[in-house]
Amino acid sequence: MIILGIDPGLATTGFGLVSPIGKTGSGKLKCIAYGTIDTKPDMILPQRLNKIHTDLNRVITQYQPDALVMENVFFFKNAKTIVPVSQAQGVILLAAAKKRLPVYRYTPIEVKITVTGFVKSDKKDVQREIRKILRLEEIPKPDDAADALSIAATYLIRSLNL
Repeated sequence: MIILGIDPGLATTGFGLVSPIGKTGSGKLKCIAYGTIDTKPDMILPQRLNKIHTDLNRVITQYQPDALVMENVFFFKNAKTIVPVSQAQGVILLAAAKKRLPVYRYTPIEVKITVTGFVKSDKKDVQREIRKILRLEEIPKPDDAADALSIAATYLIRSLNL
């Protein structure tokens, strides 16, 4: 089972692929791959959205995930980001639908609780824990990729009761 985690954004969309190791009851997870899909500010909006869609399709085709898991954000600290992030989420959902991938969503609080055990964890706490959970030598960079790995791991931890 391979899970594709997505941290959506117009400028940077993070992705991370996580899988259980061996028998699903072992409680161990491994990182398959991670990275970002980046668009440039000088690109017009349709080009930026098309790049996210095209690059995400490449990731899905290459790794053949069983599900896509995305951050579900109910509010934004910066009102200017809500529309672009929502548009990016739309093309991500379209890519999943075209590939017939089931989609699951978790809030940032659900990810924090699952990965660290604490609702008041900050981003650095989550990054340190995901490094440990996936037995990585260092914290994944950039932050968007680390967030995507955390989202994918959250699905596996919760669905497999790890």
